Amino acid sequence: MKREKYLDSSASRIIRSKKLFYLKSIFKNPDCIFVVRIFFMNDNSKISAVIITFNEQEHIGACIRSLQGVVDEVLVVDSHSTDDTVSISEALGAKVISVKWQGYAETKNVGNQNAINNIILSIDADEELSEELCASILAQKALGFRIEYVYKFNRLNNYCGQWIKYAGWYPDTKVRIFHKLNAKWEGEVHEELVYTNTVTQKHLTGDLLHYSIKDKEDHIARIHKYNKLARKYPNRMIGYLSAISTFVKLYIIKLGFLDGKLGYQLCLISAKAKVWR
Repeated sequence: MKREKYLDSSASRIIRSKKLFYLKSIFKNPDCIFVVRIFFMNDNSKISAVIITFNEQEHIGACIRSLQGVVDEVLVVDSHSTDDTVSISEALGAKVISVKWQGYAETKNVGNQNAINNIILSIDADEELSEELCASILAQKALGFRIEYVYKFNRLNNYCGQWIKYAGWYPDTKVRIFHKLNAKWEGEVHEELVYTNTVTQKHLTGDLLHYSIKDKEDHIARIHKYNKLARKYPNRMIGYLSAISTFVKLYIIKLGFLDGKLGYQLCLISAKAKVWR
């Protein structure tokens, strides 16, 4: 049975309280009428969060809850999930549209086009906003977003239950807030934003929490999935040389050994991925 919509009158009060909590943590004078007026009335402060999904019932709830009180719309672009992704999303107040899978970039672009606001926060289902990042985004909302700016922040990745600080996995800075009229996604495996006009990047403090890989088997399965889309090496020797180079870079140069046993596992599987490719 579906749970009630999150955005009932009681939940709305909770969201408003959450906004005020973050505002008070940003501004020393929480009663400042000027700040409150900008926060609630500036059209450039309205954000649509866009999430693409397929069978993400394990993560989608936590993702949407982290966005509540920060964004003005949560849009889930679902590619015909067969689990409870859609019902969980709708119960938490998200708008859900169902589309045929068109690849990572194009499916995200469909979401951007269907969002009601121009300012997009692009987030994956297995990601969550940290409290510090929520405060930073709300502070920027109070000032308003600009079409010639994009907004980036660090991503902290969780690997097999451990937050990874080395091996090139942190700070893993990502641009995730942008004006949809000035940006679109391109690329198949590792999609990236392409801008219509020149942009200036602004860094927001706080981490985007990424529950990336749950166990060793999940890591290997993801590599095989991405390798199917990646360009093949012309011969195996190049693959072996690339594997050695990758391990040295991640484990030694990028200090992956400081992440302990899981750091070694991460670096080794990442190196083997070059041979499997």
